[in-house]
Amino acid sequence: MEEVTEKKSSYERINYSIRPSKAIERKMLCESFRKLDEFAALETYRYIGFGSTFFSDFILFHKNLGITNMISIEKDIENQERFEFNKPFNCIEMEFGLSKEVLPTIEWYYKSIIWLDYDTQINEDVLTDLNTIFSNIISGSIVVITCNAHYRPNQAYHVMKKNLNNRMPHYIKEDDCENWKAALRTRDIMYDEIVSVINTRNIPRRTGNKFVFQQLFNFHYSDGTRMITFGGIFFEEGEKERFEKCGFSRLPYIRTEKDPFYIEVPSLTIREIRNLDSQLPNENLADVMLPGVKSDDIRKYSENYRFFPTFSETDL
Repeated sequence: MEEVTEKKSSYERINYSIRPSKAIERKMLCESFRKLDEFAALETYRYIGFGSTFFSDFILFHKNLGITNMISIEKDIENQERFEFNKPFNCIEMEFGLSKEVLPTIEWYYKSIIWLDYDTQINEDVLTDLNTIFSNIISGSIVVITCNAHYRPNQAYHVMKKNLNNRMPHYIKEDDCENWKAALRTRDIMYDEIVSVINTRNIPRRTGNKFVFQQLFNFHYSDGTRMITFGGIFFEEGEKERFEKCGFSRLPYIRTEKDPFYIEVPSLTIREIRNLDSQLPNENLADVMLPGVKSDDIRKYSENYRFFPTFSETDL
């Protein structure tokens, strides 16, 4: 008799806390969120995300940013007790249900940092969530979306079109979606949706009070699966000077256009990492030397070394 296996949730298959590229991305986002204090004190912000059972982003943002107003959306309503048990802080409010069901019920009078870290490819539900968020958030909020951009060869265009239920932009062609191009198209689709929602919201507003979306993030990375993280800041035109004072552009991984920032993680030993750290930062990477390590791996490490994770096994 053939055994029927139940499809596991992503949190049962993947330990999100130890994926190196994701860990680097998480720290980069945290550093960039610190810049928001030009808009308001960080401890007054609300964080909305998908905590899963590990709550890695919640732990980092609570400890480093001082945010105490936190909402974790969890679609697995069958295991509520497990999520409540693993909740690391009392300030995290669990909301069970699909994000497209939960987000419309949230009150939006707080400045928010929202990171919806989907494990799925771009689909109609993602656009629905973007519509809900950008129809309601207030000035000074940041929105970040992560999507799976991994498709089988020659399937990306057709799968995207099916998942979007005929909301695929007409300018995207079949040969525009292969390999990492799928991540570029995913970014385009999300950006178009955001602009459309903001344009509608701006219709009754006067010049100077209209809303603006400024892209900040366009990360491409792979911990075995191609992923894209796209996002930016939402503010009123009259607060442009405040936005500029934030100084986001001084961060090397900020991307305001279509070109991505690739998070690449070389395979290095702890001893090699310590040796490279002792030589960094260095404006001339040609001077950074390590026996047996390729110059390209040195370059990759130098771009991310401040955020590089260190994992070790210990007996608890």
